[in-house]
Amino acid sequence: MQSKATTVKEYLEELPEDRRTAINKVRQVIKKNLPKGMAEGMQYGMIGYFIPHKIYPPGYHCDPKQPLPFAGLASQKGHMSFYLCTLYQNPVLETWFRERAAEAGKKLDMGKGCIRFKKPEDLPLEILAEAVGRMSVEQVVSNYEQQLEQARQARQAKKKK
Repeated sequence: MQSKATTVKEYLEELPEDRRTAINKVRQVIKKNLPKGMAEGMQYGMIGYFIPHKIYPPGYHCDPKQPLPFAGLASQKGHMSFYLCTLYQNPVLETWFRERAAEAGKKLDMGKGCIRFKKPEDLPLEILAEAVGRMSVEQVVSNYEQQLEQARQARQAKKKK
């Protein structure tokens, strides 16, 4: 369910009170730990955290008008979701996150880079904070560009067959 809100304030205002409270709790953790240079705004119908064009002019390869996504926070129909792009771009970080959550006794409802939750207490917030702040803007960009290069090479190899 993508929102049509154009600002984070509008997005939050359209949420029911219980969802607004939950999203705000997770949002504060993200904002407190967000690497320097990243920004918060609306992206893809949810609250987005991204590397602005002034830092990374090429933007997101799927839509260069969009800044490079880093994370997202959304209220869906049956749950809320936290997306952390570096988890699915970096298998080592994903494994670290899953293991730390398990050690903390959290059973995650998690896809490759999306963690679904009903209430903030479902999330290992201290580990989420660490994961958000774990990579600098430069590291995120480098990792992203490596992923793009690997995909380009895979396409070329496939064409040669």
